[in-house]
Amino acid sequence: MEGKEEDVRLGANKFTERQPIGTAAQSQDKDYKEPPPAPLFEPGELSSWSFYRAGIAEFMATFLFLYITILTVMGVVKSSTKCSTVGIQGIAWSFGGMIFALVYCTAGISGGHINPAVTFGLFLARKLSLTRALFYMVMQCLGAICGAGVVKGFQKGLYENNGGGANVVAPGYTKGDGLGAEIVGTFILVYTVFSATDAKRSARDSHVPILAPLPIGFAVFLVHLATIPITGTGINPARSLGAAIIYNKRHAWDDHVMDILGWAIHWSCSCCLVPPGSHQGNPIQEQVMSFLKRCCGFCHISYF
Repeated sequence: MEGKEEDVRLGANKFTERQPIGTAAQSQDKDYKEPPPAPLFEPGELSSWSFYRAGIAEFMATFLFLYITILTVMGVVKSSTKCSTVGIQGIAWSFGGMIFALVYCTAGISGGHINPAVTFGLFLARKLSLTRALFYMVMQCLGAICGAGVVKGFQKGLYENNGGGANVVAPGYTKGDGLGAEIVGTFILVYTVFSATDAKRSARDSHVPILAPLPIGFAVFLVHLATIPITGTGINPARSLGAAIIYNKRHAWDDHVMDILGWAIHWSCSCCLVPPGSHQGNPIQEQVMSFLKRCCGFCHISYF
């Protein structure tokens, strides 16, 4: 018991995130030094209570995220007149507002990812280890499934008759339109996360304070305003997967959009690429990008 208490006192300082978030990223010293990249495997994490506490935080955050947002969607969809509900703007505010609140609450524990696309993007940028990235993504998906399940438990008939908050391509749009909207929307979110949590920027512009959850929440809000009429807005694989599993209807799976591709575009931007020989270079970067290009060529997609 004494060892566990000691581990809790150390907390995240024992196995820290390589990408500080919010005010933690700010430094009084403008001579910024790039931290070393995270190792692919960090076995010591598996024996640390702070590692599992971070996973629990991701689970709870995603659970609450799905619970609030799907309930909001159900409240709008079930009404015969949208004027009597919060409407699309209210849905967008619920998603953006919950992300703002949950990132603020969990940033000091897990980094406040609440999205497998964000977690995977940070992993590719070598900001966290593979063990932590996989654990986070599993906990996020489980939290999303549980959150959607609780909403369905309130009133099963109402839930199933009103779409269950699942992401589907709206009439008048093709699946290609939905895929493009999700890729761009996820790119905007991941791009904002990387910009808002950039420690170099905080060190250089320390006179301009940055509260990272605020721009991240606003990015989610704006993307939802733009793409709710197209796909219902996913931009979060855990959110899309959890709702699809609990709703469990054919068209929800047929229209399931791989929004995780958004991080790939962000990662492939010229501003994000680093020379393979540098200390920040990712040894798997070129191989993965080559694979993605081959896949897109096979599918006749020109996103890359």
